[in-house]
Amino acid sequence: MSNTTTGKTPTTDEEQDLGAAGSQLSTAPKEEAPNLPSLGVIGWARWFWRQLTSMRVALLLLLLLSLGAIPGSLIPQDGVDAMKVQEFRDNHDLLAPVYDKLGLFHVYSSVWFSAIYILLFVSLIGCIVPRTWQFVGQLRGRPPRAPRRLDRLPAYTTWRTGAEPEEVREAALKLLKKRRFRADADAAGDAVAAEKGYLREVGNLAFHIALIVMLIAFAWGQLFKYEGNKLILEGDGFSNTLTQYDDFKSGNLFDAAHDLAPFSFTLKDFHGTYEATGPNRGTPRIYEAQVTYSEGAEGAEKSKTIEVNKPLEIDGSKVYLVSHGYAPILTVKDAEGDVVMDKQAVALLPLDANVTSSGAVKVMDGYRNAKGEKEQLGFNAFFLPTYGGKGSTMLSSFPALINPMLALSAYHGDLGVDAGIPQSIYQLDKTNLEEFKGSDGKLFKQQLKVGDTMTLPNGAGSVTFNGVQEWAGFQVTQQPGSGWALGGAVVAIFGLAGSLFIQRRRVWVRAVRGADGVTVVEMAGLGRSESAKVPEELGDLAGVLYDRAPDAGAEPDSLSDSGSDSASAEGAEN
Repeated sequence: MSNTTTGKTPTTDEEQDLGAAGSQLSTAPKEEAPNLPSLGVIGWARWFWRQLTSMRVALLLLLLLSLGAIPGSLIPQDGVDAMKVQEFRDNHDLLAPVYDKLGLFHVYSSVWFSAIYILLFVSLIGCIVPRTWQFVGQLRGRPPRAPRRLDRLPAYTTWRTGAEPEEVREAALKLLKKRRFRADADAAGDAVAAEKGYLREVGNLAFHIALIVMLIAFAWGQLFKYEGNKLILEGDGFSNTLTQYDDFKSGNLFDAAHDLAPFSFTLKDFHGTYEATGPNRGTPRIYEAQVTYSEGAEGAEKSKTIEVNKPLEIDGSKVYLVSHGYAPILTVKDAEGDVVMDKQAVALLPLDANVTSSGAVKVMDGYRNAKGEKEQLGFNAFFLPTYGGKGSTMLSSFPALINPMLALSAYHGDLGVDAGIPQSIYQLDKTNLEEFKGSDGKLFKQQLKVGDTMTLPNGAGSVTFNGVQEWAGFQVTQQPGSGWALGGAVVAIFGLAGSLFIQRRRVWVRAVRGADGVTVVEMAGLGRSESAKVPEELGDLAGVLYDRAPDAGAEPDSLSDSGSDSASAEGAEN
């Protein structure tokens, strides 16, 4: 074999010939300068469309979308936690109006974020559709013909052999097909053309199509999602209707009347055990809820154990176990000794990992003052499942029910529940309430153990601590499109890996009879990326082909690069 290097400047025909050899190595659309004389409304529209559907603009929009999502993670959002948003407004008089004007309290539904989202979507589609059709056309076509001057390509070798040209070309065709090249005889009849690495473009297209799938899935999920929370006492049930939720939020196109999955469930028992000793003392070991559920109005009842990250799945909805707490069972009697609250469990909210809890007890009809007017009773409640004993801090030392203690402070007056203004069931509105005073003139309060009774001053009634009931908090969610989003993410990762690591290249073998009657064989290769090891691969192919069609007597020269640097290689491609 011999290697050919030349210092001649290629002619115009040769440059076009070499450019044609590498012109179809990518399906990237060719950028053409706008026809300035024809620019008008249509001309500018075409120019704008070219810019929008270019890959660099798509990448820029993707970057803007990522940057635009940052405020949604750092600033409280109306759709996630309206109370935190209101708290932010109360604490930041200057920033809050600015954030409101910029839509930073509802980033993902703001005009500017939606504009970026839609433009990215259009850009990807406008970029991918023509590239896909072009790629399909390339797959259906034959490999490009061999250039007239193979010695101009970056990797090149040649040798002479006593075999017939047809034998060499047939051997080359079989060899290249065996190496998984798409190979075919050149239209000129004196060469074999082959190409490999088309999965690189498949990966590139798959990556961008997967991005479109992910965008659609995320948008669909945000528009039709819903999420609600419900606190349920042991023995109580829940039906998936809007009025049953403690709080509920949904996407803009969600219709509660039609889109809520029909199901119901009952909390039979909550079971939790905790590490008793060691550095992980108090850490849950078992944390599960036993429920019975049914689908539809007449569905058969089934049993299920719901654990953390192991939800109950019903008709596209998932029921997660998210919290747990305690509800003291109280009996309240009025001044006449009549029972106005009979062994009712009052759920309290945990304050720490050891389930120190607080809340409010509201009695609508429980007290007549000195004027004979009926007043309501209210109690601030503080509960410790494991009380350390007299002299210890008012904090639970363990989350399990070992030594429960309930502390109550008493009020009377108007609870404000009849005013029609929504209020939390876990807090007392003390605007129209007065404190019960103890013998020392201070707020009347008392610590109770199970079975103890607190007698209110002035014969106003009594409160008995009968026991403790457990409750569990559930979150019911429906996120349509999440499976498509996950599938799109997986395809995008594999597609990106393919577009980065698969090397696309072409090889040509020309065998013709020389003037002296000896067959002259030329082999050349061209790679799309600098990472493609075309000279090494061409050397291996040439060695195998030489063995299959050996020279009659000449020793082959070693294969090497033709001497073209990266700049000349790029010129050959373009």
